[in-house]
Amino acid sequence: MSQSSGEKLIANNKKAYHDYFIDEECEAGIELFGTEVKSIRMGKCSIKESYVRIKNGEAVILGMNVSPYEMGNIFNKDPLRTRKLLLHKTEIRKLDRAVLTEGYTIVPLRVYLKKGLVKVAIGLARGKKLYDKRESIAKKDAKRAAERDFKVRLR
Repeated sequence: MSQSSGEKLIANNKKAYHDYFIDEECEAGIELFGTEVKSIRMGKCSIKESYVRIKNGEAVILGMNVSPYEMGNIFNKDPLRTRKLLLHKTEIRKLDRAVLTEGYTIVPLRVYLKKGLVKVAIGLARGKKLYDKRESIAKKDAKRAAERDFKVRLR
């Protein structure tokens, strides 16, 4: 997400990359009220514990926390309410089929602003086993050590 492409990152779900293999990504709009949009623009949004479900042919995000807008008074909504994701019917069917037949999970990866609109990147994910998590941690540690050694040699 770079500033040159007109996108501003609001929330990132690092836990999703740690707990899952992300096989496919897609972008979805999200149905929000005015005070929620203002709160998200201020960066008060969390998707750490959230997940996506397909209910009655509609994709919804559950557990997404959008803090109440300070100056919103009576117009503020419940911070953890269920929000509808805006996807094409074919995309919803494809995601639903993957979840039901192939055992995938749909997880939100990041929330960002794109051309003034709030978007959510969602991923089709397979769960990692404990040994997969250990392996990815070991790879990260090895990469960090190699970079550190490289910096020391340059001096």
